[in-house]
Amino acid sequence: MNKAAPAWLMEELRQARRGRGKGYIQETGDLLARLGLTTVCDSARCPNRGDCYSHHTATFLILGDVCTRGCTFCAVRCGRPKGPPDPGEPDRLAEAVSLLSLTHVVITSVTRDDLSDGGASHYAHVVRTLSRRCPGVKVELLIPDFQGLRDSLLTVLEARPDILTHNVETVPRLYGTVRRGADYSRSLALLKWAKLQQPDLITKSGFMLGLGETGDEIKTVLGDLAETGCDMVTIGQYLSPSLAHAPVDRYALPEEYRMWRLAALDLGFKSVASGPLVRSSYKASQFFGEIA
Repeated sequence: MNKAAPAWLMEELRQARRGRGKGYIQETGDLLARLGLTTVCDSARCPNRGDCYSHHTATFLILGDVCTRGCTFCAVRCGRPKGPPDPGEPDRLAEAVSLLSLTHVVITSVTRDDLSDGGASHYAHVVRTLSRRCPGVKVELLIPDFQGLRDSLLTVLEARPDILTHNVETVPRLYGTVRRGADYSRSLALLKWAKLQQPDLITKSGFMLGLGETGDEIKTVLGDLAETGCDMVTIGQYLSPSLAHAPVDRYALPEEYRMWRLAALDLGFKSVASGPLVRSSYKASQFFGEIA
């Protein structure tokens, strides 16, 4: 059973949902609907949706809205995706980036284990389209693990995104219940290999607190990520999307986030975002600016 969120966190959630007001939120939602684009803000029921939409930004979800895996922390629909990637999606996404006047765009996807390359070629198409139509925009990709296929990762790297993100999400002990279908060692290998292929590439990862992890396990994850050469890390509070998802084990206090931020900086991370409403893509340009 989920524990009740503390009053201070509920107030932060209310503020994030309100953002700058309904009018601004509606404008962004209407634009995305008109262009037929999906966002992780909606699909994953992100608590920061109102804040992001009201500032005319969003994290785009490509490759459809049905995931082939069933992570118990995630609200994105799980099932059997229908059809190949939409060939018109990259151009519509570029149009949205232009109309929203974005200078930093974050793009993620559902996991598509049904595709031979995991959707890597579609990612590359999106990056190249943005480079052509929106020159100067910083492109941050939050990618799945592509089942460890290095050719798929290389396809993405060759498109030259500015930031490559892959989240470990939680500690390895909890993968069997929280991240079924994923593999902690495979995720670390992806981050390490990407850095070896392109040493100048900014790499990023993130994980959640509140799923049942221990302090020692958190230290281990930070150390493992640092060993891959990861430049940036995000640490946020897990919030259960529904009663059908993994329950919240605990709510970390603000001082714990400050402690882990300092611990990560001591390990050599160049940028650390740590707080209850921190998400991998939330205010991504701000944290990228710390090392750009």
